[in-house]
Amino acid sequence: MIEIIPAIDLINGKCVRLRGGKFDTMKIYSDKPADLARQFRDQGVTYLHIVDLDGARTGNPAHIGLLKEIAAISGIKVDFGGGIRSKESFKAVLEAGADRVSIGSLAVTRPHELEEWLSDFGADRVILGVDVKKEKVAYHGWQSESAIGWQEFIGYWLGKGINRIFCTDIERDGALNGPSVELYKRILRQFPGIELIASGGVSGPEDITLLEQAGLKGVIVGKAIYEGRLSVSYPLLSKEGAGGGTLRERHCELE
Repeated sequence: MIEIIPAIDLINGKCVRLRGGKFDTMKIYSDKPADLARQFRDQGVTYLHIVDLDGARTGNPAHIGLLKEIAAISGIKVDFGGGIRSKESFKAVLEAGADRVSIGSLAVTRPHELEEWLSDFGADRVILGVDVKKEKVAYHGWQSESAIGWQEFIGYWLGKGINRIFCTDIERDGALNGPSVELYKRILRQFPGIELIASGGVSGPEDITLLEQAGLKGVIVGKAIYEGRLSVSYPLLSKEGAGGGTLRERHCELE
């Protein structure tokens, strides 16, 4: 069974979602991310994907305190990313309780430094984020595009011992128009045996079925859960959820 991994994206201490990585599309779904994490745990979730969007913009994690609070919740493991651009911040995330550190930008811009961290902390403490836009790898909160193709990028880091990867098609993220199943199939054909996790575009249970059939190990889901299109206890679709009520968003235009 494919694992449903709820995403908790953080801005100013709140759980939000962006569309296509654009900050002027932000919607707030919860003012209390730790309470939200407990709700997910109570519904059977065992793993969370936490993204510090403020950290991704500034280059330094801004939500270590929230990470500690969420990681301390019994029965939950988390990976955490956003602004991890120094060995000190990498270590701080692990010490705050993260099971793995999500690395994307630094793997593009300073690969030799990341290699040192793998030597110090172990490749099993890293989950590699591969953000794809038109076949190329994007970074720095999707604000920059590299000339590196996803094939070269994934192949390089597999050679360094990283085997758990989540891949986002930026143009589908937050759009509820379906995940990039064909892209994921191509990745798995080229790199069989990797732990590939889908991210972006999921609109309902039928998308999860397609990803499971394609051989993915997990899927990171945000908006579809928050807007009641998908239950975390897939394959059940629930508009009400185990907690008795759909999470409601508040739209917020960033100034």
